[in-house]
Amino acid sequence: MKRFLVLPILFLAACNSVYIKPHTMDSGEMFYSQRGGYAMKRSIKEALENRGYKLVVGKLKNDSYFGGEDFDGDIERNEIPRNARYIVKVMERREKFNPFWCPFNGFWWWNFNVSIADQKTGDEILSWRGRGCANSSVRKLNAILDELEK
Repeated sequence: MKRFLVLPILFLAACNSVYIKPHTMDSGEMFYSQRGGYAMKRSIKEALENRGYKLVVGKLKNDSYFGGEDFDGDIERNEIPRNARYIVKVMERREKFNPFWCPFNGFWWWNFNVSIADQKTGDEILSWRGRGCANSSVRKLNAILDELEK
């Protein structure tokens, strides 16, 4: 019976891979982030602003639209402010409604990659490949930010 309990725990533990440099993030510094995004990008922006960080998306330098059969999308080029200490980059898939796996944990399944780089030192202080239910992913995000802050 104990073996059957261990397997689900191991399966859930494999949903996230986090590399972190603890106590390397200064509070009150400026973050640069790309515009838009799905749920994880929005959640990171909200979490950083709630912790007192100034979040900027930069000035739009160039905005182009290329339509066609092979490529359909916008290309944006933004100016990153010189005084932005950190850059947060989030690549994510569209969230999926998952009432069976996440019924008491936000109902939405996220799949994402998050990176935070320190522009002053050139170090990547967070590299996180994750997937999971919405609420547990936000809890993990806050725990990670707690560990990153000095």
